[in-house]
Parts: sequence; structure tokens; C-alpha cells
Amino acid sequence: MDHIDVTVNGRRHPLRGIAAQTTTLDWLRSLGLTGCKEGCAEGECGACAVLLATDDDHGGTEWTAVNACLVPVAALAGQELVTAEGLGSPERPHPVQAGLAAAGGSQCGYCTPGFACSMAAEFYRRDRHEGDIEAPDAAATVEGRTDAHHGPNGFDLHALSGNLCRCTGYRPIRDAAYALASPDADDPLAERRSRPAPESLPTRLDGDDGRFVRPASLDAALALLGEEPDATVVAGTTDWGVDVNLRGRRAALTIAIERLPELRTFTVGDASIELGAALTLAEVQRRLDGRVPLLADLFPQFASPLIRNRATIGGNLGTASPIGDTAPALLALEGVVVLISADGEREVDLADYFTGYRQTVRRPGELIRSVRIPLPLAGLAAFHKVAKRRFDDISSVAVAFALDLDDDGTVTAARIGLGGVAATPLRARATEAALAGRPWNDETARDAASVLATEGTPMSDHRASAEYRSLMLGTALLKLHRSHPAAPIAEGVPA
Repeated sequence: MDHIDVTVNGRRHPLRGIAAQTTTLDWLRSLGLTGCKEGCAEGECGACAVLLATDDDHGGTEWTAVNACLVPVAALAGQELVTAEGLGSPERPHPVQAGLAAAGGSQCGYCTPGFACSMAAEFYRRDRHEGDIEAPDAAATVEGRTDAHHGPNGFDLHALSGNLCRCTGYRPIRDAAYALASPDADDPLAERRSRPAPESLPTRLDGDDGRFVRPASLDAALALLGEEPDATVVAGTTDWGVDVNLRGRRAALTIAIERLPELRTFTVGDASIELGAALTLAEVQRRLDGRVPLLADLFPQFASPLIRNRATIGGNLGTASPIGDTAPALLALEGVVVLISADGEREVDLADYFTGYRQTVRRPGELIRSVRIPLPLAGLAAFHKVAKRRFDDISSVAVAFALDLDDDGTVTAARIGLGGVAATPLRARATEAALAGRPWNDETARDAASVLATEGTPMSDHRASAEYRSLMLGTALLKLHRSHPAAPIAEGVPA
């Protein structure tokens, strides 16, 4: 890997003499770029945010904000980064930096470089338009209505939901974001968007702490995995970073697969929608563009933009976590997992995929190639997430609903996926049976809610008690009915 480098702030830096488990954050700081900070080391605070040049799906570049603490720098071989230092200087600050200073959006300053990078990613978003959204009033902001998250300049405040600040109270940061104009015509980072993003390069790094390999092809990846089935396979590396930073894990071999074309397919057909396992959640959200309402409901609640810009569908299912948010939604959608190995492909219903705590039917040497969602979709769908924070948090309970109703308002079929209430994500089969064939009315919802409250085997932990989880299961179905009744709710009756 002596001739492989990473371009940082327009300057190429060779990757030499680094350990395979070195994070991008630590590598950047070793270069003297100390604006990038470690706050939480698990992708929750955004103090380490940087901009990564990624493919915009149209042959150009999109500046994408990512957590440097979670990404091995070896995974960025041949890539292009911009840090807060590359945005501007004290003499010539970038518009987002000048805006933060003018609005008083920085006090201790620890989190400010990360905020600047996340804000810059939204600043350069191509479809951000000025003057198309009314400025929110204070009441709307307090109530948390959706329109309160957009400024008069089209800035989506959710772009900053992965960045935390303990000093400012956020109001001056919001004011700085809402005061941003469009990039100038001669802005070099805006101009950079017109050219393609760098291609990922095959990579091999042998270090004292293990090996990092980015195979050149899917066949090469499968062959390597067949030889060393205990290797750690990574895509977005959002779990890898936590394991390395907080758990001290050092894998003997790490195989990166997120840029393999065969794992990045996206197909919308008459009978199904197929999502490549290595597509990031942000890419899936952008490409689906609301075609699957249940997933459209899920995506804004999944962690933060910084995480969604790296985390993948396959990675979320591959870890087999009982609290992974995509699993309940894909269970309700009756998703099918397509597995591939050197011996060929096979399909497994997601309901049969999980076998135990962080265990699946995936065999040694197999990768998740894609997830297939059958069509047509259910007419009534929703995703309910219960967590201590509204955004950027792990679920205490997650419930996904997909119900089919006939013209008379009778439930003809029900699929309900659950997360956080058992050792694995699971289907709420008893509740589905309690709903099928009955009219979608208050009595049915209450009867079925009492069944849903008994599904799974919830436990007590630091996020919630078992009793609370059971209660949230039951109220989720009541909430679904109140928001989607078979007949309009009488005027004056609260929903």
C-alpha cells in the first residue's frame, strides 16, 4: 500500500506505516489536523465530522458528512476528504464558519469544527433552494412540527441532528444555518461537485494489529472469505468503529466490501424492489424517494445523517442485533435476504433469518448480497420507535406495521415486525392473527393491542424495563389506529 494515499484538503497524504485498525480521526490528528475531535468515540456526538467526496448518482460529487472516529483510514484509500481546516482559515473563513461566529454559535469550541462540516454538507446540497420555505416561528420550533426544521433558505436542520453541543443551547447554531446563502460561483468545493467522485481502490494493509483488505472484485472477496471465514466483514464500519474504540477489538483480518458493484444494486420491478446490501441507508432513502412509505417513515428515525451516510442495509442485518431498526421494518414488509457464496446464491425469508442473539442462518463464507421486498406493498404502514431521544438514539422498542384493508375496512392481512423485545427481531404472529379478518375499528385495535403487549420476551436494562416495553407494544397499535382509523375521527375528538 506504499503508493496509495488519501487526499485531505486538496493535498495527497500517503498511507504508510499505519496500523490496520487506525481510525480516520486518529490519522487526521497525526497530520496536525486537530479540529477533528474525539467526543464519544461511537458516532453519537459529531465532534469528529468531516466531509467525504461521494458519488451523487449522476456522475458528479456530493459532499457527505461522516464520523471520522468510526471509519478506518485504510477504507478511504484513494478517497478525498475535507476537514474544518480545509473549509476556511481565520483570515478567510468559510461561509458556515463565518456564520457560526457571527451568530455566537460557538462557546468552548470543541464541537464547532464538526458542526461546521455537517453544516457545510447541507450548504452544498444541490436541491437546497432559497425562498421556497417560510421561516418557522418560535411556537413551531418549540412544538417540534416538521415545518420548523427548515429555514427560509431551504436548510434542513435535521442535517445537524448527529452533532451535539453542551454550551450554546442550539438556537445560535440554528440561526447561523438559516442565515446561509447559496455557494458563490467561484466556490471550489461547489465547483468540485461537477466532477466524478474518486473510485475506491483495491487495498491491502498488513500491520502489527492485523490485516485490512479491500478486494478488487466480489469473486476475490468470496474466495478470501472462504479461506478465512472468521474474518470481520465491514461495509459502513459504524459497528467496527465502536468495537475498535470502546471494546478494544482487533480483528486478525478485516475485509471491506461496500464498494463492490454486485452488492450495490438497486432495482424496482413489477414483483419486487431489490436493495443492494452495500448501499448506505442515505443512498437507499434517496433512490427510493418515498416508494416504500414504511421505510420512508423509518429512515429519519435511524440514528443520524452522519451514521446513515455510512451504515448499510446489509450491515444492519449482518450484525443481527435485536435492536437494529431496519429489521422490524423489513419483517413487516416480508423481506427476503439474498445470500451469496462461492457456491452460489440462496434466498431466505427474513422471518427465518435470525436464529438467536446475534446469530443467523448465514453460513461461513456467505455474504448478504441484497434484500428483496415483494410487491405490492400494504396499504397501511407505519414505524414506531420508542427511545429516550427523538433522534440519534437506540430503540428501546421498535414496531413496524403493514396492514391490508379491503374496501369495507376489514383487515385482510397483517404483518408486524418487532425489535427490542426479544433476543432477535421477530414477527408478532399472534397479534397478526388477532387482526386478520376483523374490521379495523377501535374494538379490534384494543383487542389486538392486548395481544401485542404479550409478544416477545422483553427484559429490563438501562434503556427500559420489561414492563415499560410491554406497555409500549400495546400502545403502539392503539396509536396506529388513532392516526389511521377506518373512518374519519369526529371533529373535536383528539387524535
